[in-house]
Parts: sequence; structure tokens; C-alpha cells
Amino acid sequence: MEFILNPIVISVVVLCALCLARVNVLLALIAASLVAGLTGGLGLTKSMELLSGGFSANATTALSYILLGTFAVAIAHTGLMQMLVRWIGSKMGGRPLVFCFGLAFIACLSQNVVPVHIAFIPLLIPPLLKLMNRMKLDRRAVSCALGFGLTAPYVSLPIGFGLIFQGIVAQSMTQNGMAVTVADVASVAWIAGLSMVVGLALAVFYFTRRPRTYLDKPVVGVTESDEEIRFGLRHWVTLGAIVAAVAVQIMLESLPLAALLGLIIMLAGGAFQFKKLDDHIASGISMMGFIAFVMLIAGGYAAILKETGAVNSLIEGVVPLMGESKWVAATIITLIGLLVTMGIGTSFGTVPILAVIYVPLCTAVGFSVPATILLMTIAGALGDAGSPASDSTLGPTSGLNADGQHNHIWDTCVPTFLAYNVTLLVAGIVVSQFI
Repeated sequence: MEFILNPIVISVVVLCALCLARVNVLLALIAASLVAGLTGGLGLTKSMELLSGGFSANATTALSYILLGTFAVAIAHTGLMQMLVRWIGSKMGGRPLVFCFGLAFIACLSQNVVPVHIAFIPLLIPPLLKLMNRMKLDRRAVSCALGFGLTAPYVSLPIGFGLIFQGIVAQSMTQNGMAVTVADVASVAWIAGLSMVVGLALAVFYFTRRPRTYLDKPVVGVTESDEEIRFGLRHWVTLGAIVAAVAVQIMLESLPLAALLGLIIMLAGGAFQFKKLDDHIASGISMMGFIAFVMLIAGGYAAILKETGAVNSLIEGVVPLMGESKWVAATIITLIGLLVTMGIGTSFGTVPILAVIYVPLCTAVGFSVPATILLMTIAGALGDAGSPASDSTLGPTSGLNADGQHNHIWDTCVPTFLAYNVTLLVAGIVVSQFI
């Protein structure tokens, strides 16, 4: 009974129910946060204070998305992306499978080789929507392809964002009594990535079986023109701005600074006129502002859960259910990870929280160090792969819904949840028994 009445369980159920009922994700997340606070005994006033006070945890991320959206719109108006779209159309147009796997590959590069995370999506995806429409490509296949590329590489490979994530896993486990290195994490984490490859193949093949018709509507940030664009000085300036932004992001690990520098270079180099800056900012906010606010609310939700102590009480409530069966234990442990990460929506932020629970719990049950690493890694990935509050689901939606024809919950979150969370859960439960 304690398990069912836990603030995490109740609030996540409320969040999922409201989202599936097509309530706006922002309002659903606020409601779930307040429910968590009220059921955790904090009261409405204290819950609201914690909710707003927790915004600072994701404030930098929110600012990044606003500036990246503005940068994306400015680049789109130079016509550079239209050139890329025409090239992609000539190579992949009419071949939905190749198109989807190609986008998955590009998304993979954004995590490890050129670590810009979701920043490429508002640049690349909106101009491709008309091409997808001509192919009658179900955008759920594209959302799954992008979701794979935004999650699997950092989970599997200790490069770029992967090095950061696996470093957090190793550090968090070591701080909680289980000495682990990044090399130890990398030697096991590839299993989680392999399970996601299976999910990618199943999702893309399933959603490309039948054509889906979309209307050719105006796309936010994309200028309609049949005029052939010639490569000129403003495009060289734009390419320079992109390279400079990537370099700053890698060296200083700051997305806001990277996007801001890119805009300054484009403005100074004449890639767009100063009088257009207000329009670009407005379009950037229109495109990415919603994600920014969702990330802020997610930070507040995490603060409320921390204050209630709901995570520890959740563990105490489920330990008696495990018995001596590793199969039951692995199932319960991964489901706990799913509940926690579904609400907060970020693997990087929830791993330190989960490590406090997972390390002693897995040790008590008798799981090996590699098995514990795998369960930890998969628990972190579960939230990114299917949570309504994850930037790995919000990012694809921001691009695919640029013309208002892609639903965040039913066209992104539900397909990616089924494709990746199911395969991740199965991989964690089964493989942890034998390593």
C-alpha cells in the first residue's frame, strides 16, 4: 500500500494520464509536481515555492534552447538549410527507410562527434517536412529515428556527451560505495545501446509500412521560395558561425555562449540584417520556448521530489516485494528507475539520485558490479527515451511539429516509449541475471 501511495507513483500516474488525455505537457507537469508535493505532505504553498525555486536547476538549459532556436531561425533564413534539404531530397527522397536511418545517423553524430545535442533539429527538420509530406512518411518513424540518435550514442559510447554521462554513472556509484571507472561503465553500457538498435529497427520498419498523409502547411522558420539559391558570402559567414558555435560548445561546454556567438558572427558578417533580429528572436521563442519552460518545470518537479524524500520511501516500500529472486528484483529496480526518470525526464540529472538507491539495493540482492552498472545505465536512459519532459522527446517534436501536425505525446513519446523503453527494460532484466 505504501508503494501505491508514494508521491512519485501518484504524480507520475497523474502526469501520464493527463498527457495521454492530450492535456498540454506544461500544465500536466505543473499538476504532477503539485500532486507530488501535496501527497508528500508539503502543502500547496511550500510546493509552489519549491517548484519555482527549482527552476534554477535547468535555467541554463532553458536559455540554451531559446538562443539555439533564434540561431536556427537565422540560419534557415539564409537559405543554407534549403540547399542541404535539396541535396538530401536528391539522395534519399522516395526512400523512407534510407531517410529515417540517415537521420538517425546524423542524430548520433550530435551526441559524440559534434556534441550539439538537439541543436541541429530546429535547423534541419522543419525544412525537410515538405519532403516527408511528398514521401507520405509517417513522422512517428522520424521521431523514433531522432530519439535513437539522441539517446543511444551517449548511453553506449564514452565520447562527447557519452563521456559525461558515463562519468556521472561511475562517479555516482563510487560515491555510494561501489568503486567503478568509466572503462567499467563502457564495457557494459553497449548492451543498452544494442537493445535500442533493436527498437529502432522495429519502429522504423513498422511506421514506414503504410503511408500517412499530411497537409502542406506553412512551417515556422522556413521561408517559402522556388528561387534557386546561390551560394554566396552570407552562406560562408553562416558556415563560419556554425563552426565557431560548435568549437565554443566543445571547448567551454556552454550552449548559450555557443549560440550567442553564432548569432553575433552572423550579424556582424551581414548574414542577416539587424532589423530582422527581433523577428528571428520571436520565431526562435516560438520554436523552442515551450521546451525551455518544460525543462524549467522539470527542475522544480525534481526539487519537490527531493524535499519529500519520496525516492527513499519508494525503495523501502518495494524491498519486501523482492524476496530472494533476482528476476523479481531486477524488474522492480528497473521500474523504480522508470518512475523516477519519467517525471524528471533527464538521465544526467537522475543518475546521482538513483545511485543512492541502486548501489546498496543491488549489493543486498547479490547483483555483480557489471549488472549494477547495466541497471543504472538503463534506468537513466528510460527517462530520456520516453518521458514527456525529456529534451530527447521535446527536441524531435519541436522540429516535426513546426507546421502544427505532430502531437508530442501520441506521435513522439508513445512511439519512442514502446520502441526503446520496452527493449531497455527487457535487456536490463534479462542480461543482469547472467553478468
